This record gives sequence, structure tokens and C-alpha cells, in this order.
Amino acid sequence: MNQKSEHANPNKNRTPRHRAREFALQGLYQWLLNHEEVRAIELHIRQAHGFDKADIEHFDALLYGAVKQAPELRAGLAPLIDREIDALSPVEHAALLIGAYELKNHIEIPYKVVINEAVELTKSFGGIDGHKYVNGVLDKFAATVREVEFANRKG
Repeated sequence: MNQKSEHANPNKNRTPRHRAREFALQGLYQWLLNHEEVRAIELHIRQAHGFDKADIEHFDALLYGAVKQAPELRAGLAPLIDREIDALSPVEHAALLIGAYELKNHIEIPYKVVINEAVELTKSFGGIDGHKYVNGVLDKFAATVREVEFANRKG
């Protein structure tokens, strides 16, 4: 297997921040499915090919922050989704947790960037139309947690 085929979207130019989100998605996926300790997941992911090219500080913030705040983030997402959160695919669930975490805790990142990144993660790792669902839910979530920025959006 060559390096290009090791990633779901090999032709994309991935920034260190995007790579951090990819690895955080993988960690949250593992956490959602296996309920492993976050530290064990982190140590496993740090050994993955390409991890050295990720923004490690952002990866840690996303993985640990999304797990720690999962109950609060799920409570904020619940009224915006059309099913129980546990009925979501693990990829959509993890992408929503990452997006919701960033929207709440990283106001220095524009909400459109946060949503776009979550959509790209879902396109790369999720089902056919999962990205549309993630986009719609996070757009509604952004309106609740980024009221001023959301209200001032252009087009």
C-alpha cells in the first residue's frame, strides 16, 4: 500500500490542525465504540503514521475536551437532532462532538471553519450523506453558542 492510499482523502492538502482533527475523530470513534480510557487511546493514536505532522496541542484539546464535556455537548446537540444521539453513526457522533467542542471552546476559530472541518471529516470517514447531517446540526448549534458571530455572518 502506498502512502497516498493510507488516507480516505489522499489528494487533500491537510494542515496540522486538520490532521489533529482527523486523529481526534479516530480517538473519539474508538472511545465511543470501546469505552476505553482516553489516555490509552491517546497513546495508541500517537503511534499512528503521520501523527508527527499533526498539531499535537490541538489534538489533545479536542480528544480530552470532547470526552470531558461529552455530556454537556450531547445535551446541547440533543434538541437539534432527529434521533437519539446513540443512534448516530460513530463517525457522525464523533464529528459532532469535535465540532460542538470547538464551537464552544475555541472562539478564535471562525464558526464557518469549525463547521467546514467537521463536514470534511465526515466526508472522509463517514457515510455517503453524513456530512449533510453534520453540517445542518452544527449550523444550528453555532447559532446557539456563537450568537453574535452567527448573527453577523455574511451570505
